[in-house]
Amino acid sequence: MVSLSTWFRYVVHKLDYSISLSWKNYKGGQITDRELGDVIWKNFFQGRLTYMHWNKGEEMAPTIAGKEVTLLVRKLPTADPTRVFVGDVVVVKDPEKQDNYLVRRLAAVEGYEMVSTDEKDEGFVLEKDQCWVVAENEKLKAKEANDSRKFGPVQMTDIVGRVIYCLRSAVDHGRVPNSHFSMQKDTPVLEVELDVDEMAKSHKA
Repeated sequence: MVSLSTWFRYVVHKLDYSISLSWKNYKGGQITDRELGDVIWKNFFQGRLTYMHWNKGEEMAPTIAGKEVTLLVRKLPTADPTRVFVGDVVVVKDPEKQDNYLVRRLAAVEGYEMVSTDEKDEGFVLEKDQCWVVAENEKLKAKEANDSRKFGPVQMTDIVGRVIYCLRSAVDHGRVPNSHFSMQKDTPVLEVELDVDEMAKSHKA
């Protein structure tokens, strides 16, 4: 049973998402002044704040272990330092295959100084709207991990969501550890929208 306070926090998050997404579409010229209000309420009443994503591979083990897992992803209308944080597990567009998506840990954002363990590599500072994403499987070499160590910084705008729940099987599932701030923000969304039975039915493994 979801408490009244949780429902209130969920509604606030949903309204914020609806307004942000609609404003983004308006600024991009996809909707007009007249359509703006209608789109906000349509997103609010009909949309969900999460979607399911199927992930293959061991790049994020042990956080996300299993050859094929079903993930619950929190949608982000815009990815910026006020909505996604260092320490979050994110879904990001693959810079080498734009129709593909990677699940990686956000390790650094704009302004961070990146220093290599290899003395031959020169350090640098991440520029505005850039971020650094990494795989967590320490058994993989940088090229095998397919993360920023291989393809470099990615744009924050390429982040499409934050992974908040992982289902490996009907009896093996749980929350994905993110930054403290994100864990707090995502709790009411999880309490309202998480349906383990639905995830299990959709599981492809």
